[in-house]
Amino acid sequence: MSMLTVAAAQSFSVAGDLAANIAGHLRLMAAAAEQGVELLVFPELSLTGYENQMAADMAIDPQDSVLQPLRDCARELGISTVVGMPIRLKGSSQVLIGALTLSKDGSLEIYSKQHLHAGEERFFAPGSGGSTLRIGSDTVALAVCADFSHASHAATAAGLGADLYAAGVLIGDSGYGVDSAMLQGYAGHHAMAVLMTNHAGLTGGWQSAGRSAFWSESGTLIVAAPGPGELLVVARRDADGWQGWVVPVMVAQ
Repeated sequence: MSMLTVAAAQSFSVAGDLAANIAGHLRLMAAAAEQGVELLVFPELSLTGYENQMAADMAIDPQDSVLQPLRDCARELGISTVVGMPIRLKGSSQVLIGALTLSKDGSLEIYSKQHLHAGEERFFAPGSGGSTLRIGSDTVALAVCADFSHASHAATAAGLGADLYAAGVLIGDSGYGVDSAMLQGYAGHHAMAVLMTNHAGLTGGWQSAGRSAFWSESGTLIVAAPGPGELLVVARRDADGWQGWVVPVMVAQ
């Protein structure tokens, strides 16, 4: 197996403050570059926070120039980066929960959340998913939060040959045990590694549990954050298998 380094960006989101959140994402991308990360995944709606009532006003075309600083940074640092944002696709008025991959080659891939949590239908329409990603020799399938609560979603990813299932989420303490067990089960059952990226703290009135994590293809927990707080959860595969570590990131004042 070739070497691969991936990371969860367990980030804080300032409610509705796109400029502040872009600055925070750039800071975490720089920290990830220092760790040799090739794929960095942010939580669900990371660029706005889980602020559903703001979503319609903040939704953008994925090609909007507001994302250019992040796209430039991904290219300059050589890190393909998945960010969360409310989006509207061309020719449609529907608001979708997007996971946008800003690739190190300058390209953009669009994933839209397929399965909504109860209540999200008041603000969002179900999306259509997206294509798998290629990171080196590996195939990566994305998920956004409730997507992974449907076993068929992970099964479809495995059927497409995914080596890694990467989920940007918002999970609180009460749901963490069930949700993390589900993701760990997918890893072992489908023989694909799983990366889960949670928010660092309070967003949209929900207190995140943090505890972003990575499981190997055997379902073994390689590394997890100890709780909430802004940090990177890094996993690296080399000839000896997977190893992982947590990198604290100083919050800007």
